[in-house]
Amino acid sequence: MTTILRRKAVAVAFAVLALTLAGGGVAVAQPPAKAPGEVAQPARRGDSQPPVTAESARKAKAALAQGARTAAVNGTIFATVVNANGTKARGDGTVIKYGAGQYEVQFASTVTSGVFVATIGRPDSCCVPPAGEVSVANRLGTPNAVFVQTRNSAGAAADLPFHLVVHL
Repeated sequence: MTTILRRKAVAVAFAVLALTLAGGGVAVAQPPAKAPGEVAQPARRGDSQPPVTAESARKAKAALAQGARTAAVNGTIFATVVNANGTKARGDGTVIKYGAGQYEVQFASTVTSGVFVATIGRPDSCCVPPAGEVSVANRLGTPNAVFVQTRNSAGAAADLPFHLVVHL
C-alpha cells in the first residue's frame, strides 16, 4: 500500500513540475504584443509636462524665498484643494493652470523628495466627485512644485477638481 502511495506522489510531483515548466516555457516563448519601436512613449502621447513659463519661475522663486524664513522639515505635510478651473479652493501653495487638465502646484519648500498623493475630489462638501483619473509627479525644472494632470474616464485630458497631499 505504501509503495502505491509513493508511486502516486512521485507521479503527481513530476506532473506538477512538467506543467510548471511547460507553462513557463510557453510564456517565455511568446513574442511581445508590439515591437519596441511601436510602444508609445509618454512624450508621444501628450503626457509630457508643458515648459516652465516665466511667470511660473518667478512665482516659484518667490515661494522659495518665502519658505526660506519658515523651512520645512521632514514630516511636513502640504495639502491643497483645487477647483477644476485651476483656482485654489483652500490649502497650501499656489496653483498655475497650463491647459486642459494640466496644473502646477507650488509650495514654499523644496518637495522633490516628498511623497505625492492626489485624488479627484470636489472642493465643497457636497456630492460625489466626477469620474476621472489623476496623475501627479515632480514638476520638471521647479524643485518646489508638483505637476498634476487630470483626465476623464476615457483618458482624454479634462479639467477636474482634485485634492493634493505632499508629505516631506
